[in-house]
Amino acid sequence: MQTILGAGGTIGRLLAKELLPYSDKIRLVSRNPVKINDTDELFPADLSRAGAVDKAVEGSDVVYLVVGFEYKTKVWEEKWPALMKDTIEACIKHDAKLVFFDNVYMYDRNAIQHMTEESPLNPSSRKGSVRMRIAEMLLDAENKGMLTALIARSADFYGPDNNNNFITQMVMKNLRQGKKAMWFVGPDIKHSFTYTPDAARATAILGNTPDAYGQVWHLPTDSRNITGREIIALIARELGAKPEISLLPKWMLYPLGIFIPVMREMPEMMYQYDRDYFFDSSKFTSRFSINATPYEEGIKTTCLSFKA
Repeated sequence: MQTILGAGGTIGRLLAKELLPYSDKIRLVSRNPVKINDTDELFPADLSRAGAVDKAVEGSDVVYLVVGFEYKTKVWEEKWPALMKDTIEACIKHDAKLVFFDNVYMYDRNAIQHMTEESPLNPSSRKGSVRMRIAEMLLDAENKGMLTALIARSADFYGPDNNNNFITQMVMKNLRQGKKAMWFVGPDIKHSFTYTPDAARATAILGNTPDAYGQVWHLPTDSRNITGREIIALIARELGAKPEISLLPKWMLYPLGIFIPVMREMPEMMYQYDRDYFFDSSKFTSRFSINATPYEEGIKTTCLSFKA
């Protein structure tokens, strides 16, 4: 049995498809799970309730933690440590391997220009502090021999059927409506983006590769440096729009948050946009000989989905 905690989110849905070659016993856990494959087992659950994670994990061989909580610092501080604790304890109790889908918020701001799995951990935000804390909880249990686990990290992502990301909200929607694309700070700063189908496929591969455990992995991401201006130009071409850009200064995030709530949470994360941001996934590429989807192809598919 391979179990997805957080199966209702973008990564969870894609991951369910990618796991089918490895197992016909896939358990989807979320508040209102929906079958992705005919053989999926649906397990409705509120994972914040006592005992819910334990019941969801029971009988599992591999557990994928891909939950996406509301993008609010207070929510993360309250819910993430509790969920990680419950998940670790349940996996130890039921002898299940754990795969944790993570982000890059815990890396030192001076490592952003070239992030690898060995980059120093020194978060510059409260959200980053939460991510470092829960990653350390997992790695501590793994290092003590109590748990078999790995961490799969993604850069900021984009992809089809995924509205809750910066590119869709600030670029695609605006260009589709004949408005200027919005971008933070400077459009000529480099910024890596992970394509969600790549992230899901790689997560499934890692979860089913015995020697991948006990490690941190960066999920495959196009290795070319790309700027915001170049991303916007590619999207504009696919949408038949003008690649015009409106820059968002930090002070504008608060009033913009009235209309786009996630913007209220962005000020502490602006250090990820005021300097080059390069996500190095060469470790995965070298180990599995799998390259990331090129930006041109990923953006084309994403725009087709967005226009549908």
